[in-house]
Amino acid sequence: MSLQTWLLYVTTVFFVSGTPGPNMLLTMTHGIHYGVRRTTITCLGLASGLSLIMAGSAAGLGALLAASETLFTVVKYAGAAYLVYLGIKVWRATPTPVAEAGTAAGQQSAWALYRSGFLVSMSNPKAFVFFTALFPQFMDATQPQTEQLAILGATFFAIELSWNFLYAAGGARMARWLNTARRLKMVNQVSGGVFVGAGLLLTGVSR
Repeated sequence: MSLQTWLLYVTTVFFVSGTPGPNMLLTMTHGIHYGVRRTTITCLGLASGLSLIMAGSAAGLGALLAASETLFTVVKYAGAAYLVYLGIKVWRATPTPVAEAGTAAGQQSAWALYRSGFLVSMSNPKAFVFFTALFPQFMDATQPQTEQLAILGATFFAIELSWNFLYAAGGARMARWLNTARRLKMVNQVSGGVFVGAGLLLTGVSR
């Protein structure tokens, strides 16, 4: 892989990854409620899901999902159902002022934060197909494939994780302004609505 090709890939991934979506919304929401340090656990969950998606795509799962209408539909609706469930849960959550953030963080175990990140990351079957379609565009068929996949995967992983922390930090900064139950309730409702909307939109996604 040439340096020029890699830089083009970095530019592509930078903008694709930074686009607001369920992953970034989750880190921002958790950043507001739990701070950057606790949201690191959420980011680890997101990263774990991303690692599995990339590994599955490299192993051919993305191609299998693209070829099997039934399998793609099952995974799609399972992911959509979880996003809708998460949206309803966030919408109905009791707003906790920032002054009580330490107590709020204690109400969410590390496992709960990690699990939320992992499941949101894994909720979109389109991601498997995306990586299967994206990676080959930047690979040289005449060069060893394993090394190229490792470079592409590590690059995407680093950029995605950086965006996760940026959104978490942004949420943590917003927390001071959101130091009222009314404003936090508004954030919960907007975030919950977006998650539900993302889930409903996912049901309309085709291969």
